[in-house]
Amino acid sequence: MKMKKIPFLLVLLITIAVLPMAFAAETLDWGQALHSGPSACPDGGVLVVNITQKVINSVDSGTTRPVWAFEDYVRHIRVIDTGSEFCATVQYEGNFTSIAGDSPGAAYTGGEISDGVVGTFQGGYVSTLFTGDLKPGVRGRGSIGTYDYNCDDFGNCPGFVSWPDVFFDNLAGFDIGAWWGWIYHAGNNGSWQNACPSCGGNSGDITGD
Repeated sequence: MKMKKIPFLLVLLITIAVLPMAFAAETLDWGQALHSGPSACPDGGVLVVNITQKVINSVDSGTTRPVWAFEDYVRHIRVIDTGSEFCATVQYEGNFTSIAGDSPGAAYTGGEISDGVVGTFQGGYVSTLFTGDLKPGVRGRGSIGTYDYNCDDFGNCPGFVSWPDVFFDNLAGFDIGAWWGWIYHAGNNGSWQNACPSCGGNSGDITGD
C-alpha cells in the first residue's frame, strides 16, 4: 500500500514557515491569542465539540526541510456553532525529538541540529469560519483516545487522520489561517517560535547536539 505523504495543512505550514524573522525567540502569548485575542472564535454560540486527542509519532516541518523532528502531543479541540458556521480553537502541548540536519530556523540562521535533541512545545491555531454537517453519534466530549500517525523522517504518515473529518461530513472552508503559532523550548539548545506574520512571525532557533 502506498504510504500517505504529509497532509495539506502540514505542507501549508512548511510554506508559510519561510517568512522574515528576528534572530531571538520571542515569548508567544498563544493562550491569550487563542481564547480572547482579536482572531479568537466569537463569543456565544453553542459548544458542539470539546475533546482531547493524543497524537504520537507525528512530524514537524522546519524552514528548509519538510521534517526536522518527531512529535508526540495532546490536542484540545473546541468547536463553536455560531448558527450559520463553525469556528475551531485547537491547542497543542507536547514534546519533540530532533532529526539530524538543518535546524528548524535554518533558513535564517544557517543552523544545524543533531539527532536526539529533545524539548517541549505549546501553541495552536484558530480556524477560519467553516461549514459542514456534524456526524451523528460521534463523541463530542472527553477524550477520543490515541492516534498513531506512524510518520517516518520523510514525512510519510500512513496513520494520519484529519481531526475535522472525524466530526464533520461535507466539510468546506476549513483553514488554520485565522491565527496560528507554536513555541518550542529545548533548554541550552535554544528556543524557536513558528507563527504567522501577524501573530509574531518566526524567531529564534534550536541547534546543536
